[in-house]
Amino acid sequence: MADVNRGNRPLSPHLSIYRPQLTSVSSIFARITGVALLGAAVLVVWWFLAAASGPEYFAFVNGLMTSWFGDLVMFAALWAVCYHFLSGLRHLYWDTGRGFELKQAERLGWMVIFGSVILAVLGALVL
Repeated sequence: MADVNRGNRPLSPHLSIYRPQLTSVSSIFARITGVALLGAAVLVVWWFLAAASGPEYFAFVNGLMTSWFGDLVMFAALWAVCYHFLSGLRHLYWDTGRGFELKQAERLGWMVIFGSVILAVLGALVL
């Protein structure tokens, strides 16, 4: 039977009055980086397929991938790997039932953000 009191229920908070928190924003970024990594993987596969296709096509694709824009995209993908990895470690820590206190959850969020930048810069310098 249909709920007759449906119109009398309070509405949930709308996005215009909701203040995003670091944990929610970092969760959204973890999802975004996961999708972005799929796009970066497609670019790397395209690069490999171009290498198998022939020298002319590989020169074209290699020129794109090693240009300043390609380097920027690949560095962003490296940062996304680092962020996604550290965010996953944070979730594994949360799965143990620890780290849910407000200050500790916020500290973990900042550690993921700064740690991913540091790891990406170190990885780019090493690679």
